[in-house]
Amino acid sequence: MDEQQPRPTVISIRDLRRTFKSRRGVLEAVAGISLDVYAGEIFGFLGPNGAGKTTTLRMLATLLPPTSGEATVAGENLRRHPDRVRRRIGYVGQVGGSSADVTGRSELVFEARLYGADRATARRRADELIAALDLEICADRKVKTYSGGQRRRLDMGVGLVHRPELLFLDEPTTGLDPQSRARMWEEVRKLRQAGTTVFLTTHYLEEADILCDRLAIIDHGLIVARGTPDELKREVAGDVVTVGVQGSAKRALELLSTQPFVREASLEGETVRLYVDRGETAAPTLLRLLDGAGLRLLTLSLSRPSLDDVFLRQTGRSLRESDPAA
Repeated sequence: MDEQQPRPTVISIRDLRRTFKSRRGVLEAVAGISLDVYAGEIFGFLGPNGAGKTTTLRMLATLLPPTSGEATVAGENLRRHPDRVRRRIGYVGQVGGSSADVTGRSELVFEARLYGADRATARRRADELIAALDLEICADRKVKTYSGGQRRRLDMGVGLVHRPELLFLDEPTTGLDPQSRARMWEEVRKLRQAGTTVFLTTHYLEEADILCDRLAIIDHGLIVARGTPDELKREVAGDVVTVGVQGSAKRALELLSTQPFVREASLEGETVRLYVDRGETAAPTLLRLLDGAGLRLLTLSLSRPSLDDVFLRQTGRSLRESDPAA
């Protein structure tokens, strides 16, 4: 049997760091990360605001020089040849750069011309992107009249105008309504199908779970876990049971955590979180224990592990606390 061929690497990072000086001293925003991103995948950086996601992305997109470490991006050395990297990547930041008083079509033509296309080629490329991103209805209106979803799709078009092999998306769906967010996910999947590698940052658990082929969870500038969404969730053994009681949650924790089928237990405010072997059989036993101890049950939920459980296990806190959509 032939050995599996190694996947081509589009991004290779080794001990990348970035520090900033402030009045309080030196802040290490990215504290030494190493990872590989493979060709043709959607790779996600999941973490709370301030974790180092955007700083990392800005370094890889040549917008911010690393303090130390090495990286190869789209086949070019990031520190020695940033100009070559720029020609081979696209970047869509959190705040789009399109001018409010021009039309989307003229913005795309202008961007294509900046990359050296002649006028006819630039117009053809703008037409292609308008059709691909479903912008026909608004292409000849001024950008200031666009909805949030239309503006983000235009931003993506600007990032794709020169046909990059690698596209960076920084929080691509922040501020979008659920329908627009789902539409953006569809556009990102189309890019992967067309052969573009996508590296995106997000603090939305659902977005990382549904959209990303692989992801890294980052916190305080460090990668704390990596893998496919399913691989990461499988690391959290068992089912998740959350219990809310009236009165002493601490007493409920002490009672339930001693049971042999409970693998882990923690207290989150007035809620007890348990990781158990078999949730469907554990739940009735938990109810009987609480009733026997005179503790009145208020809520009980049973679920499979989520990416938030992965984050909680790695950092001791919930990522949902920083997610305004949660």
